[in-house]
Amino acid sequence: MRGPLIFVVCCSSGVASAAALDQLHQFLDVTKTARANFSQKVINKSGKAGQLASGSMAFARPGKFRWEYQKPYSQLIVGDGSKLWTYDKELNQVVVKPMGSALGATPAALLAGGNDMEKNFSLTEGGAEDGMEWLNAEPKSKDAGFERMRIAFKGGVPQVMEVRDNFGQTTLLLFAGFERNPSLPSDSFRFSPPKGADVVGE
Repeated sequence: MRGPLIFVVCCSSGVASAAALDQLHQFLDVTKTARANFSQKVINKSGKAGQLASGSMAFARPGKFRWEYQKPYSQLIVGDGSKLWTYDKELNQVVVKPMGSALGATPAALLAGGNDMEKNFSLTEGGAEDGMEWLNAEPKSKDAGFERMRIAFKGGVPQVMEVRDNFGQTTLLLFAGFERNPSLPSDSFRFSPPKGADVVGE
């Protein structure tokens, strides 16, 4: 099976000039659900841009999320709070794993996790750039699967997430149409393998 394009797996009406850490804490305090569209670009170690991808995401804090790629091929990643499901439509294959502490120090944790970010990340201000306030996050666990992450806030909502993995590759995510606390369909974070799909894992 092709690996997930990214596993990400990352607000009150603050102003753009508010410090990124303040905007993150405001976001965590008041945001229970969210949804947005995203575009994704992967840049290799030498700086060359690779495959582009796009889709939509939603989450319900803490610990439930739905990450759906529409392009370049269909792939769905669902965290239901206890299991992590990855479905490749083209291959008709499902990989399922226990979530356990999987969210803890992953990029998804900054958006869909709990309020105790400092438990899993070292957080520092990254300064202002392109009209946004940036936050630096380094995982405290050596098993996080990535080296560091930056996330940009504007108006109290995430705009950009930049993740550098342990091999020097950078994944850039741009969010659009970010909605805070929308009413989400009840089945958003449930997944049942399609009939005939090859299921691998638990």
